[in-house]
Amino acid sequence: MTDPIQPPPKKNPLNRSWVSTIPPAARSRAALGLTAAAAEGRFMLQVCADCGATQYPPRDACHKCLSIDLPWQDIIPTGELLAETTIRATTDIYFRDRLPWRAGTVRLDAGPPMICHIHGDVKPYARVRLINRLDRSGQGVILALPEKDTPNMADDPHLRAISSDPSHRRVLIVDGRNPNTPDFAKALKDAGAAMILIGLSEDWLPFQGRKALEDVGAQIIPLDVTDTKSLQRLAGEFGGKIDILINNARYIRPGGVIDRTDTNLAARELEVNALGLMRLAQALGPAMCSRTADGTNSAVAWVNILSAWALANEPSFGSFAASQAAALSLSQSLRAEFRASGLRLMNVFVGPTDDEWHQPLPPPKVTPAAIARDVVRGLHGGFEDVFCGDVAKDLNERFRRNPKVLEREMTGGGV
Repeated sequence: MTDPIQPPPKKNPLNRSWVSTIPPAARSRAALGLTAAAAEGRFMLQVCADCGATQYPPRDACHKCLSIDLPWQDIIPTGELLAETTIRATTDIYFRDRLPWRAGTVRLDAGPPMICHIHGDVKPYARVRLINRLDRSGQGVILALPEKDTPNMADDPHLRAISSDPSHRRVLIVDGRNPNTPDFAKALKDAGAAMILIGLSEDWLPFQGRKALEDVGAQIIPLDVTDTKSLQRLAGEFGGKIDILINNARYIRPGGVIDRTDTNLAARELEVNALGLMRLAQALGPAMCSRTADGTNSAVAWVNILSAWALANEPSFGSFAASQAAALSLSQSLRAEFRASGLRLMNVFVGPTDDEWHQPLPPPKVTPAAIARDVVRGLHGGFEDVFCGDVAKDLNERFRRNPKVLEREMTGGGV
């Protein structure tokens, strides 16, 4: 049974400072399909469209019939541990600091054998279930877990290394006035977060959610994503303490492009939703990237809450959707910049939320509690992309099938 993680002691300045490292990141083009599936926590393998063979490792041609038609499909992730070894010495600088490390071979019920990492609670020759997750280099890796959950399972160092578990970590939620913030704070507290910071612009103004935040022990601090000096002050005081940042700052107003007589509201949407993300990253990103090797309470994740309309514009909220698309593009750039340090960037795409700005739209609407649950689930899984609510999931599936058809459907060109 995995021993529970204990709260980390205070740092000794005389001890060695750990340097951020990442595991080997080289992958073939074919293997990137595994990484794409891991970004959403899916276990997928290549299945030959001609002969039906399931294969691993990924290849450019089927190992049985040489067909090149190899779509990725979800596979039942169960199998049997055939053999294992414990690595106690290595020249790789990432694994050298994390030894000993279990690895072994699992034969999938679907057919192929797989070399994978092994959770500490897996017994020799036992039945296992496999998960496909992103490692700190941003590439897909396979981890064998016990067939059934065990006590303190999430505290296993193998699993914690590929997740962004909030347990014992300090979290900053950017916008205290957002209706989803109290639910976020409660969900993170229940998940074991050590400290929750809540950013608040114009903190002298009263707001309805303050008591709910104080009830979970959150600390409210000044933060305005449109004010660079505010962010610089925050970085100076708290930048070295933030392990998980949740950017839920949002400015939204209904209306298309020609419905409005000027660009004032659109400018504000871009100022908060896109440029606000950029200011946050410039102020807090460097400190978080420097702390990804701090052990139990290392910096692990940057989370953006985005509208699913970032994938395809909803004309009745045209400029807001455009600001979300801009934020999505910026997040892709940030993900590349964070990768060298191992800091994970997770985008949570949500459908229309249950608030005053989406009143004219028909259900289903996404509640704050549902978004909070999916954020915590995504952190536990170490995902890059999470789709919250039926609308977001549907848009994602339609976007995968054909972006042009989705554009026509969203803009009234379909039936």
